Amino acid sequence: MSLTKGIKEKAYQLGFDLIGVAPASRAPHAGAYASWVDAGYAATMGYMAHNVTRRQDPRHVLPGARSVVVVGLSYFVTNPPLELWNDPSRGRIARYAWGWDYHEVMTPRLRQLAEFIVRQARRDVQQRTYVDTGPVLERDFATQAGLGFIGKNTCLISPTRGSYLFLGEILVDLELDFDQPAADSGASIAIPSRQRPRISADEKGLMGPKRVGSCGACIRCLEACPTCAFPEPYVLDSNRCISYLTIELRDSIPAELRQQMGNWIFGCDECQSVCPWPRRFAQPAPHDFLRFDSDQVAPKLLDLIGLSEDEFRARFRRTPLWRAKRRGLLRNVAVALGNWGDPQAIPALRRALDDPEPLVREHAAWALARIRA
Repeated sequence: MSLTKGIKEKAYQLGFDLIGVAPASRAPHAGAYASWVDAGYAATMGYMAHNVTRRQDPRHVLPGARSVVVVGLSYFVTNPPLELWNDPSRGRIARYAWGWDYHEVMTPRLRQLAEFIVRQARRDVQQRTYVDTGPVLERDFATQAGLGFIGKNTCLISPTRGSYLFLGEILVDLELDFDQPAADSGASIAIPSRQRPRISADEKGLMGPKRVGSCGACIRCLEACPTCAFPEPYVLDSNRCISYLTIELRDSIPAELRQQMGNWIFGCDECQSVCPWPRRFAQPAPHDFLRFDSDQVAPKLLDLIGLSEDEFRARFRRTPLWRAKRRGLLRNVAVALGNWGDPQAIPALRRALDDPEPLVREHAAWALARIRA
């Protein structure tokens, strides 16, 4: 058995859903990434704009790197009941945050895979492992490793798994057997007929009957974005993205975008939920760190707005929501309460006017004004 084949078998044994190998060379869209940063689309995410040159080529991260092992792990659980999901008194949480922090799940497995590679290589191996925390343009290398193609919503889309995917990579100074790259964004890729999703006549018209590995003419994701965060296909303006606004932004949410956020309080799946690929092909992932729980998927807003620091810590420690911190989550909850517009939220929002965090107080005042308007 070749080393590459052994690595892939081990990856599946560890529970990964996808794996491929790409050459460690300059990322195909390195220039587009630099232009994206120059356009200001990274917003306040300084780590995305820092040291652009290093991110463009993994050999700047690991000198001597020759291969990038890319893994994917599905986080699709199930579709929530519409009566729950569309209840404006509840907050929406993006699917990837319906369980434990995926970094804690994927990182140990990826390190086990890296250790396996070192043992099987029978020599000193230089390697680095990352789960979306390293200076690597991981979607580019996922396409190069054959895991899927990049859609117009900038997500990696696997023809056999959809787009609800966590990605991780191992940089190694070994030359492994490289997989056939997926076609570039907007082009088709070959899929075995037995693995092709069932596509409706309407979707065939959008995607093209012979372009089942592409977005084709479909622009559903671009049209569905509540805040118009896509200035053009394949380009995301983080300044307007609900996921950025509810997670990465540490300051006030721009007032002109608050009404468009609806009841999203952590992340956003709008552009993925309308995509024909995950809608038709994503299957519930049998991973024990994911679970469907109504209070986790769509918690009651009034249960959240008064959370103390200790209560926030007890409820969200070791989950993705920890990243937003209490002040960020309650800021988002206040916006969602304002968009709900029900007078029964007024007492809780009044109490929030005395919150120790100025950020929470500011957004609670906005919500009160919106309800009273």
